[in-house]
Amino acid sequence: MTTTPTTPRTTAATEWRALGTRVRLVVTDPALLDSCNLLLARHLAEVDAACSRFRADSELTALDATNGRPVRVSPLLAEALAVALRAAGATDGAVDPTVGSAMDAIGYDRDFTLVREDDRPVSLRVRRAPGWRRVRLDRATGTVTVPQGVRLDLGATAKAWAADRAAAVLARAADCGILVSLGGDTAVAGEPPADGWQIRVQDVTGPVEETPARGPYTTVGLRDGGLATSGTGARRWRRGGHDLHHIVDPRTGLPVRSPWRTVSVAAATCADANAASTAALVKGVGAERWLTRLGLPARLVAQNGTVVTTPGWPTGTAGLEAAA
Repeated sequence: MTTTPTTPRTTAATEWRALGTRVRLVVTDPALLDSCNLLLARHLAEVDAACSRFRADSELTALDATNGRPVRVSPLLAEALAVALRAAGATDGAVDPTVGSAMDAIGYDRDFTLVREDDRPVSLRVRRAPGWRRVRLDRATGTVTVPQGVRLDLGATAKAWAADRAAAVLARAADCGILVSLGGDTAVAGEPPADGWQIRVQDVTGPVEETPARGPYTTVGLRDGGLATSGTGARRWRRGGHDLHHIVDPRTGLPVRSPWRTVSVAAATCADANAASTAALVKGVGAERWLTRLGLPARLVAQNGTVVTTPGWPTGTAGLEAAA
């Protein structure tokens, strides 16, 4: 699943990989591309060191050994945790950072390129997530308390938050329009191109130049905020005769069975868009009504390819204004 930015002639772009996904940076001042890319690489390295579930030396992994004691964390990890907990509250727990043990149980305990090559058995028993309300974050003291036995996973929110943060920092530093895309999570900041940031929303991950558009797709113009696409088709693997994917239902600890294969949402921030698109997959039937009540422009693709949109999602060449 992807939201793939196209590149107007007046901009410059570069692509590489970090955080286990494809990174795309686009700037409206081509002369500043290299310097912006260096800043972006530094930012994503800091996010990885703070938030990775797959690094033994990350701050997040260190929380596994705190045995329920409050510990001081870096401002970066505190901010990432705050975003994750806010997303959990806003989605009624459909997006829950306490699914770390469930993710490990289904085999997603390392970088995805290694998951597909692994043949270890997995545990597919129902294991409800401990629940985000058990995690205590004190922003005043910079401390967090994680109950013993609870493992956190920020995969549902950290990429989108990192894209938001990077786009804002780069736009201030470079004083130009910035687009940062991390996989299916796209954030923009600064002055956009005249026709907005043109973004192709599709089921198949990959650059526009290299990936044929298979299945239903559309192109939208985003002028501010963020756009995120979540789906069950991209990060899939097979283990022990079971087809698995990375969107876990906190109520069961198992890969979600959703009537939707892809959900794209625009919001004031990419983090908000990502939380809503992921939650829509978990909520399943009626997710389009939930998104409509929130006032979020969205595009949902059913398993049979049927496309459903909510009010505000562009139907033609009209641009898309991120919801407040």
